[in-house]
Amino acid sequence: MFSRISLFLKSFDWILFLPVLFLALFGLLEIYSIALGQETLSLLNFQKQIFFIVIGIILMFIVSLIDSYFLKSISRYLYIFAILILVAVLFLGAEIRGSTGWFYVLGFGIQPVELVKIVLLLFLANYFSKPNLRFKKFSHLLISGFFTAVLAGLVLLQPDFGSAFILVVIWFFLLIVSGFNFKYILTVVLVGLFIFVSLWFFLFQDYQKDRIMTFINPSENNLNEGYNVSQAIIAVGSGGIIGRGVGFGSQSQLKFIPEAQNDFIFAVIAEELGFLGVFLLISFFVIFFTRLLMATRRINNDFGIYFVIGALGLIFIQMFINIGMNIGIFPVVGISLPFVSYGGSAIISNFILLGILENIITQSKLKY
Repeated sequence: MFSRISLFLKSFDWILFLPVLFLALFGLLEIYSIALGQETLSLLNFQKQIFFIVIGIILMFIVSLIDSYFLKSISRYLYIFAILILVAVLFLGAEIRGSTGWFYVLGFGIQPVELVKIVLLLFLANYFSKPNLRFKKFSHLLISGFFTAVLAGLVLLQPDFGSAFILVVIWFFLLIVSGFNFKYILTVVLVGLFIFVSLWFFLFQDYQKDRIMTFINPSENNLNEGYNVSQAIIAVGSGGIIGRGVGFGSQSQLKFIPEAQNDFIFAVIAEELGFLGVFLLISFFVIFFTRLLMATRRINNDFGIYFVIGALGLIFIQMFINIGMNIGIFPVVGISLPFVSYGGSAIISNFILLGILENIITQSKLKY
């Protein structure tokens, strides 16, 4: 057993892991900086984030030892569990910022939808890798869309528009990757627009409509819904080349940026570390994405390829939307910056995702 673990660790993709570790350290640095701006210095969030990262890394190594084929075989059961936990959180969950999407256990908030993203990715990778889907029939699109819509619909009931959107994007991204006919994909886009209009009139809350309208014109309501975006843009623009220095960002230290350690941590990085800090941050993401793309050349099974590319799309779209929120090109939809933003559920789930990726990649090395 120990020889097997030793061989596995030798084949472990450290180049994939290291940029993620540096991203987490980036986040820790800025969470510490934000704590310096509080009237009474409290490092509780900084300490909790260290705890989340350590737990996440431990779980990553544990999950990386679990055969991905086993996860594939139980993906349908994980999907059922995802439905049950999303239903449970609607009735038993705590409400935070207008969304009933959290469980509180021993003082820690757990957001189930973060794990649900991974479950959906496992389920869809398994579905699209089935031999009979090589023909890419429209019925396959409808079936996979239905399973995605069930989870996304339950998340919308919380309501959490941002996470529901991410679930749909995972599905849409895999549709494109798997090579479905362009006419089918165009049909999906048109149906999506119809659903969006329907949601606007029948389901979206006023604050969600305000966020979308603020996206269209952030400067129209600077003192209310557009305040976060306007302050974030100011912070990003004031960083210059080398930034104001850790702990010296006026926007973050004087609390002009709400949710600075969560949704708007990119703005804090841009203000305090400047263009060089942002360049370094994005470089770590680029290394991570490039490494995943390189790994797909070696993976010799459809499930592994679909999961790796889907995971790349999941991390990329969350990164892209979060940065877009910070510079005013996307509405504020509560999407955190992967591996960087404060939050136990997101960072632990992302490390679990990394563990599955490491298993797929390591197995491909051992069998190559």
